[in-house]
Amino acid sequence: MIPHNLKKWQKELAGAPAEEILAWAADQFDDEVTLASAMGPEAQVLTHIIARDSLPISVFTLDTGRLFDETYALIAQTEDRYDLRIRMYAPRRQEVEELVKEEGTNLFRLGPDQRKSCCAVRKVSPLRRALAGKRAWMTGLRREQAESRGHMQAVSWDEAHGLIKINPMIDWTERQVWTMIRDYDIPYNALVNRGFASIGCAPCTRAIKPGEDIRAGRWWWETAEQKECGLHVVNGAIVRARQAVPA
Repeated sequence: MIPHNLKKWQKELAGAPAEEILAWAADQFDDEVTLASAMGPEAQVLTHIIARDSLPISVFTLDTGRLFDETYALIAQTEDRYDLRIRMYAPRRQEVEELVKEEGTNLFRLGPDQRKSCCAVRKVSPLRRALAGKRAWMTGLRREQAESRGHMQAVSWDEAHGLIKINPMIDWTERQVWTMIRDYDIPYNALVNRGFASIGCAPCTRAIKPGEDIRAGRWWWETAEQKECGLHVVNGAIVRARQAVPA
């Protein structure tokens, strides 16, 4: 059920600094709010603030079983740096085994439907478990990342999961993200320095060439309109996630 004071929250938090939004979320939802991190630059900044300000906000990531070694290394580095435990949610073994048995190990190369089935088992299903028992969740989504995010607000209602969705960095620019990362020496994925702009599963991600769209390195064998995994849905529409790359 949509909270009756949602519009009030949206008005109060419009244009607010990320630190203020995070503090508000911790005060409003206590330990019933969690940060979804794909270990991208934005989520790393949010993790830094959460740890620095000792906020009771848990952090989780989805371990699809096919992540880059560099991503696993970043998880360990982040946990050590901030003395916290990032909760990892993996797909259920039986679901993966059944999927591979029916379609093969690299089914994601067979077509968009098969690839989305893989994402559903390895990402969407674990996300539901990660959000179980929560009242709100937050992401590192930013308006600047895509035209489809122009209408997004710092706090909204996630109809797909029946939760409040919080975007503390919604007004941030790419420059702001990387300025903070450099100023505070925040850990980030080593693959970024090798041209990887949007980092997901290893078989589905590659470095991009100068001038290419940020999402060109994800599922490059598909057309642009097919490039989604179903994690972010706003008003019934898929919102594509893009990660910032350093200038």
